Amino acid sequence: QVQLVESGGGLVQAGGSLRLSCAASGLTFSSYTMGWFRQAPGKEREFVAAISWSGGTTRFAGSVKGRFTISRDNAKNTVYLQMNTLKPEDTAVHYCAASRSPYASTWSRDYDYWGQGTQVTVSS
Repeated sequence: QVQLVESGGGLVQAGGSLRLSCAASGLTFSSYTMGWFRQAPGKEREFVAAISWSGGTTRFAGSVKGRFTISRDNAKNTVYLQMNTLKPEDTAVHYCAASRSPYASTWSRDYDYWGQGTQVTVSS
């Protein structure tokens, strides 16, 4: 059974930082592209960042480029999202997802497994 468990969310002031983690089990982690998506109240789920199985390719949404970084540790079956210079508009539930696609896809339909999400709230 595949499980993706996010952690690291919380309440932070604008300009602050958070580091999200996603621990995976039940799959061959090093064979999966990993992604982060988020959903704010009343809005559709949107792509945030993705990293290929080797870590050689990363992609970011324009709204977070230069502020967020994504990394992975295949020995620990964990993917990370470092979020810096947070803004109130970053407030959302952040989801980790795993995809068999090798292309660090930005499309949610390409992802096969999803975590339950972790809340990130940025106060102004």
